[in-house]
Amino acid sequence: MKEALKKIGKKYKWKFLIQIVFIIINIYLLTIPATMIGKMIDYMYDISANRTQIMMCVYSLMGISFALLVIRVIWKFFDTYLPRSVEMELKNVLFSQLLKLKIYEIQNKKNGELMSYFVKDVSEIRVCTARIFSYGTRIVAYTIFVVYAMIVNVDLKLTMITLIPIVITAFLVVKIKGYLEKSFQKAQSTFTELSEYIQESTDAIKTTKAYSQEHQQIKKFKKLNAKLRGHNNAVDVHATLLNISIKMCFGICYGISLLYGSNLILQNQITVGEFVAFNSYIGLFYGPVSWLPSLISRWKRAQIAYARLDKVFQMEKEKIHTRMLKESLPQPVEAIEGNIEIKELTFRYPEFLIPALENVSINLKKGETLGIIGAIGGGKTTLVNLLTRLYEVERDKIFIDGKDINDIAIEQLRENICYITQDNFLFSAKLKDNISMFKEEYENEEIEISTKKAVIYDEINAMPDKIHTVIGERGIDLSGGQKQRVAISRAFLKQSRIVIFDDAFCALDNKTEEALLKNIRELTQDKTCIIISNRISDIKHSDTIIVLEDGKIVEQGKHEALINRHNQYYNYYKQQVINTKESILN
Repeated sequence: MKEALKKIGKKYKWKFLIQIVFIIINIYLLTIPATMIGKMIDYMYDISANRTQIMMCVYSLMGISFALLVIRVIWKFFDTYLPRSVEMELKNVLFSQLLKLKIYEIQNKKNGELMSYFVKDVSEIRVCTARIFSYGTRIVAYTIFVVYAMIVNVDLKLTMITLIPIVITAFLVVKIKGYLEKSFQKAQSTFTELSEYIQESTDAIKTTKAYSQEHQQIKKFKKLNAKLRGHNNAVDVHATLLNISIKMCFGICYGISLLYGSNLILQNQITVGEFVAFNSYIGLFYGPVSWLPSLISRWKRAQIAYARLDKVFQMEKEKIHTRMLKESLPQPVEAIEGNIEIKELTFRYPEFLIPALENVSINLKKGETLGIIGAIGGGKTTLVNLLTRLYEVERDKIFIDGKDINDIAIEQLRENICYITQDNFLFSAKLKDNISMFKEEYENEEIEISTKKAVIYDEINAMPDKIHTVIGERGIDLSGGQKQRVAISRAFLKQSRIVIFDDAFCALDNKTEEALLKNIRELTQDKTCIIISNRISDIKHSDTIIVLEDGKIVEQGKHEALINRHNQYYNYYKQQVINTKESILN
């Protein structure tokens, strides 16, 4: 996180410097009118003798007003542009970081929490950037120029006495800001909790309606919303106390100025014009001091946001290298043929004691098809996740074309694997982009051919815009079977040497499934294919079938041989045959 902010700061450092310079010039010019008005008041005692000086003051005020307008427009532009630029850059870096994280680092993060990083935390960094360079610079500049003007143009003793309440107020601000920080931390945590609940509720809205649980959902939402209101109210109370302290401070300052300053006028130590100018200086001081609580509050909020974001940047990333320039980095291979060998592979998920896979050995030659069947949680998906290196693999356990999988660049490996996952994720975009995965190298004709092979062409062709039809989030406009076939069409489009189908046919009817499997067998004649399914019909034509139970291979062989053994595979087969006959009779 620190490095990311350094790079952003380095990129915009000259613009920040220009902003600071214009702010300083603006503050300096703001102190001049008070001095001019004080002089004009003193000149008024003899207007006829001081007419020229009065007119010079008027012209000076007009010139300063015009200069302030120009300078203020320039620095206000930077005041708006720079924080938004920082926000944009930080969001780009954060999004890139999330995509590069290892899968186990992010898989347990809820969508609401991830969105709060982009919406809440990055926004806090942006606002803090604006306050630091705008308010912070103005506070320092005002303090220097206004105090200097008070001392030089009016009276040192009056200045010191008048500024005493500000020192006391600063102490109160430091005390109150501690309570403000604690309140904000609670509000931030509750906001994340509420965001996660909203995301989860909208994702499960169909289930909620199906079970008539709207009332319960609303009840819980109101409870969380009320909790957030309570914490936000506590933040507002402490912020209000800060503002009240500031206002009381300046009320006292003006009181001291009136009492002691009037006495100085009677003693002829200062003029009436200087007294008026002094009170104008106090008015200039009011703004910067009143910003101090807001600046402290925003700084504390930004610290919390920074800590949250820094945890994301501390998470372990995949070692993805688009260009292998160093000998220490894994070198890309010329091509992947598709020969897969797994030797006594044992794998445990982080923080789990029980292995997800145990002593698994498989030998799969180029052009062969491997079928995998087993109970839920048996390790089927884990196995293919390791083949794509979504999780780190121990060395000397998985080999592709005789090379350790750790010595193959991740992007080279995944480019040669087409993995159709079981969740069939689709983007809220055109069907064409969903099939091509946003790659522009494919022609429309190639995409249409892939949809024909995936037995989805006719249904897409019946849509208003055909392959250019935009589907909803997660493919909500499509049925389960349509989503599966749109995802499967990627396999027919992408020229990969290894094709993996993870429970990709469960939503298809028998006729569609049969036609699709026929096309897949034609596609994978010279490719290595892995089919994971709980239906015998999907894997019975595989060259090798393995049965995974509790992470172990309990059976291995061809369809006919496994049936003849009358073990676990035969039990799956018998159960499915009986269920099929019963459904036909009914």
